[in-house]
Amino acid sequence: MKLGLFGYGKMGQMVEQAATRAGLEIACVIDPVTGSRGNLSDADVCVDFSEPDAVMANIKTSAEAGIAVVVGTTGWYDHLDEARRIVETGGIGLVYGSNFSVGVSLMFKLAARASEMFKRFELHDPFIEEAHHKFKKDAPSGTALSLKRIVEETYGREVPTSSTRAGYFPGKHTLGFDSEADTLEIVHTARTRAGFADGALIAARWIVGRKGFYEFSDIIDEQLGLRTRD
Repeated sequence: MKLGLFGYGKMGQMVEQAATRAGLEIACVIDPVTGSRGNLSDADVCVDFSEPDAVMANIKTSAEAGIAVVVGTTGWYDHLDEARRIVETGGIGLVYGSNFSVGVSLMFKLAARASEMFKRFELHDPFIEEAHHKFKKDAPSGTALSLKRIVEETYGREVPTSSTRAGYFPGKHTLGFDSEADTLEIVHTARTRAGFADGALIAARWIVGRKGFYEFSDIIDEQLGLRTRD
């Protein structure tokens, strides 16, 4: 499997390092800031960790080239319907996710189950907190918005969500249920960006040879036996 990279910032470089450790070849890098190299046509699948404003153009480029794409960039989800149309028209496969950490994906599962249980008790109120490095542009994070959607679908009301942008946090997300007597928290802390890169490679291997529009959670569900392979 040969990879193409959209974006060569910290995450793009992390994906390259993870690919090298896995014995995978980087066929091309497309980045208008740091410079591009290689040919997109040589890639089997592209991984996008660029900028929110660049994602739709990158998806169109992938579709025109007939190459599957994994999108780890967040902050572009207002265009999901358009992206789906491009993918279906182009006959390619796409995987996107608010967070490619396996741990975060399992946190989503825990969040859904915890919400179902706590909803039965009016004493506890749900809340979400997240913290990222000062360079992250979108707030709340895509992961926090995913948690928010999961919990709000159960509670049927808005769940307070707060964001911190400071320092160099790779990412920390907390889902809490608080009462006057006690608090229960489910916390995921990313120590480095390596987990995101490893998850992106899992998605890249999975999407090669497939067509369609998928979330990273579909891959997790398959691993958990909650869905069958297409």
